[in-house]
Amino acid sequence: MLDDVPKPSAADDSPFATLGGEKKGSLEQLALLLFIMVPFVALLAAVPLAWGWGVSWLDLGLLVVMYYIGCHGVTIGYHRYFTHGSFKAKRPLRIGLAIMGSLAVEGPLVRWVADHRKHHKFSDAEGDPHSPWRFGETVPALMKGLWWAHIGWMFDEERTSQQKYAPDLVKDPALRRISRDFIYWTILSLAIPPLVGGLVTMSWWGAFTAFFWGSLVRVSLLHHVTWSINSICHAVGKRPFKSRDRSGNVWWLAVLSCGESWHNLHHAEPTSARHGVLRGQIDSSARLIRWAEKLGWAYDVRWPDASRIAARRKSASAEAA
Repeated sequence: MLDDVPKPSAADDSPFATLGGEKKGSLEQLALLLFIMVPFVALLAAVPLAWGWGVSWLDLGLLVVMYYIGCHGVTIGYHRYFTHGSFKAKRPLRIGLAIMGSLAVEGPLVRWVADHRKHHKFSDAEGDPHSPWRFGETVPALMKGLWWAHIGWMFDEERTSQQKYAPDLVKDPALRRISRDFIYWTILSLAIPPLVGGLVTMSWWGAFTAFFWGSLVRVSLLHHVTWSINSICHAVGKRPFKSRDRSGNVWWLAVLSCGESWHNLHHAEPTSARHGVLRGQIDSSARLIRWAEKLGWAYDVRWPDASRIAARRKSASAEAA
């Protein structure tokens, strides 16, 4: 079936191109480095700046609102909907989720989905783009692997084939356009906080501090929380469910990751719309999907089936091991 999908041409204006080829160029790698390092420097500076000068409620509000718009755009949109088909969405919600995910500044939609589908195909085995077990199981190998899974893999010259792993998205003109326009969504994402901050305070300083907290610090924090699902959640955490990899549940990341850190259940049941299925497991993404379902925006939602969950559950002794 995949052979029937039109292959992209070398031209950038190919109707089936998204963003970038199958190899990263040096200019793209440099741009990636800047997008990682500049917000990260701001994140490091945030603590002493907050201690010395404080942070306004406006800046904090912009950080939180923009953070959770982007985070849920990735978790509900990029991940549960576009990658795994955990539910079906009406067209406005479909487009909205694609744009929200793009505002997280984690890469173009089609590229992100292709990488994640490949990750699930080879999870923690040869071929996985970002397994922390890539270099072995010794402590030095795992330390190297954690760095690779967290950041290093993004600088690998080889890239996942979008045609092979995301042909459904490549064939959708609207989604393909949103993916190709990733740089514009990035600019919009970075511009909203200073625009709001400047207008509310009517000052350039208000625009600057809003940009620092609502754009740079927010983007870096969201990046590292998301990347921690690739690294930390595949190295440590409880594993109450049977899966063919080393995915684990890391409770202290649950709120910041919008429920994604209940990662063991996700790899045991990838299409489930809810990842936090046990008592007390907070999953804000699942809650928002439920609200969208009640409003009629989402339908055919794949909620966890009790019998399947029970079948996947390990015994207490196996879980402890």
